[in-house]
Amino acid sequence: MVHIVGWGHTKFGRLAGDVEDLVIEAGREALAHAGIPAADVDGIWMGHFNGGMVADGFPSSMALQIDPALRFTPATRLENACASGSAAIYAARNAILAGEARVALVLGVEKMTHLPTTEVATALGHASYQKEEAGLSFPAVFAGFARAYFERYGDKTDALAMIAAKNHKNAMANPLAQLHKELPVGFCARESDRNPMIAAPLKMTDCSLVSDGAAALIMVSPDVAASMPRAVRMRAAEQVSDFLPMSRRDLTAFEGPAEAFRRAYLSAGVTLEDIDVAEVHDCFTIAELLIYEAMGLTPAGRGEDALLNGTVLSSGALPVNLSGGLKAKGHPVGATGVSMHALVARQVTGAANEMQKPGASLGLVFNMGGSGVANYCSILEGERA
Repeated sequence: MVHIVGWGHTKFGRLAGDVEDLVIEAGREALAHAGIPAADVDGIWMGHFNGGMVADGFPSSMALQIDPALRFTPATRLENACASGSAAIYAARNAILAGEARVALVLGVEKMTHLPTTEVATALGHASYQKEEAGLSFPAVFAGFARAYFERYGDKTDALAMIAAKNHKNAMANPLAQLHKELPVGFCARESDRNPMIAAPLKMTDCSLVSDGAAALIMVSPDVAASMPRAVRMRAAEQVSDFLPMSRRDLTAFEGPAEAFRRAYLSAGVTLEDIDVAEVHDCFTIAELLIYEAMGLTPAGRGEDALLNGTVLSSGALPVNLSGGLKAKGHPVGATGVSMHALVARQVTGAANEMQKPGASLGLVFNMGGSGVANYCSILEGERA
């Protein structure tokens, strides 16, 4: 079984550095945290979407700038839309399980804030089905999910507002988060000059952020983990890919994500009730609402119950997005999956500081590429604090 033994994480937000600077910062922190010399790294995997947002179309070997001892280490870039970071993690995991590596350095990075929002939206739009969805922004894509859901189950504007307010409140405890500003539910629920409609029924507070940032993990084989001061077991790592065209899917249900959750629970030998904490892909508030149902927290059409009964709140039985999520922590696309794994690893080793859920030992990560297309579900278990 593969273990995570160290992690690094830049702040997310509008940052001065370029892709290389971000990679170096996160990578050096991860190596130092693990206490593993760069010379011991057998392979490097980097998640980076890009989509034309930067000129660096071949960034994987930038990781060698982290330490001269990494020279000649094989380095590979992976791209799977907003799940590029998880794609890198899973590729590194596979190499370790195959016996081709004992120590892996995984990085996720994106530089986005130097561009106008319209150009970022165009770049991200490349992750949709171009034959039918070309020209749609991702707010428009997820607005389609929201409209379908509202038509079937009623207007859930207040539920979406509760998700936004929850995640902004959670981010207040995360020094790495892009936004540190609480927003009341009423503000998030109402269209206004400060909260304009982006793609009906989604307002600005329903949308994740344009962000810069990087995160890194050190992943190792069990024999290496045995000598580490901390180790987080990857109890499950399941990828499920669904049809790319939205026209081939039910927009009121996240069937691909639901299958990823089902497989992960089965692989780990756990049930949802065993999970202590979760970081999930709230690229839009409607996505988090649908994820509640996909992960089994509520029946179809009743995702709001997880908010109303307090289950997913910071004080609840299964807090979701204690980091602030993509909504307030930020969403530098290639870094997001790596960030999620790093923050859940912190939770299950008791190292999440003000974000910590007391006693958390089993955590869930759900990272999604596109509109429920590339779905990655991991279950992490802390072995030592």
